[in-house]
Amino acid sequence: MHDDPAASPSATAARRFPVRTAAGVCAVAVLGLAAAWGMTARSEPAARAVATADRGLRGAATARVAPESTDGGDIPQDRHLTPFDTRYPAIDRLDKNLLKAVQKAARDARGDGIEFRVTSGWRSKEHQQRLLDEGIQKYGSAKKARQFVNTPEKSTHVSGKAVDIGPTDADDWLIRNGADYGLCQVYNNEMWHFELLTSPGGHCPTPRTDAAG
Repeated sequence: MHDDPAASPSATAARRFPVRTAAGVCAVAVLGLAAAWGMTARSEPAARAVATADRGLRGAATARVAPESTDGGDIPQDRHLTPFDTRYPAIDRLDKNLLKAVQKAARDARGDGIEFRVTSGWRSKEHQQRLLDEGIQKYGSAKKARQFVNTPEKSTHVSGKAVDIGPTDADDWLIRNGADYGLCQVYNNEMWHFELLTSPGGHCPTPRTDAAG
């Protein structure tokens, strides 16, 4: 028998148990920290990749201001575009000289309290054909529709050399002052349709009766 309690097997075990427990706790803690560090190290690249992808998606959504429906030259129904909204194909794909003249006229018109809106600019052939088809349905015949809508092959909107301006006060201003910029009303029945038909400061030709003339 062991009279010394400290020398008893239970006492010896008791002394060793805390040591083993403390060591085990430390080991577990170290392993836990290592695992946590490893997870963090592994997750950081993934987190960065996710964050980068998220920023890319948000950036793409922001960059694509113009919806796909405007790719053919359509004007968004819920927006009033100015000659300076070049992020839209209807304006960006206008003939550069025409766009420059319209922008200059728009700046000067603002001095008179007039704001230009682009109601139509460049159009794709498909867009022009759709307008012609709608015109035929509206007016009942191709001959009548052609007074207002040209064919894709002849349309100056398709070539980017025509722009439609609104509202009426802007049209009136441009009819009176457009020659100073080389801009002229083309058709009598379309006070909104302008093209570069003279040199700045020149004289505009007499407007034609309609788009069919």
